[in-house]
Amino acid sequence: MGKIAAPLLAVVARAIEKAGLECIVIGNGAAALQGAPVTTIAVDFMFRKTKRNFDKLRRLAEALGGHLSQPFLPASDMYRLITEDVQIDFVSRMHGIRSFESLRSRADKIAIGGSVLRIAALEDVIKSKRAARREKDLASLPILEKALAVKKALAAIDDTPH
Repeated sequence: MGKIAAPLLAVVARAIEKAGLECIVIGNGAAALQGAPVTTIAVDFMFRKTKRNFDKLRRLAEALGGHLSQPFLPASDMYRLITEDVQIDFVSRMHGIRSFESLRSRADKIAIGGSVLRIAALEDVIKSKRAARREKDLASLPILEKALAVKKALAAIDDTPH
């Protein structure tokens, strides 16, 4: 994440935590937060789609001074949170991912500005991009796969007794 994006992401993370919204950073945003050398201007989230959690999503939009829209109805149930400073997409389904629960079980937690965000495991980001089969997703796979290989190699070094 760039120097400009980090403070804004901290504000969003605090608001998500305060709202109690169950969500996970996905896509290239999740990959970038794990050190993958990808560029993205978007940080998207998968959320557990329940009535209660949807109410929390609405409260999040209000807390950030924004509103929710559904720009791709009926083709998609993606919700877009729009504020003066940011646009964030929230989806309840992802290509290649069975459920929110399965994604959450493998997600990592990271601290952002004193709050904690869950981020999709790099393996899940890759799996989703491969399943989506969009040209831009397929183009990013070699970079993401190399980043995953480096991450695994570093983890193996950390696990080695010293």
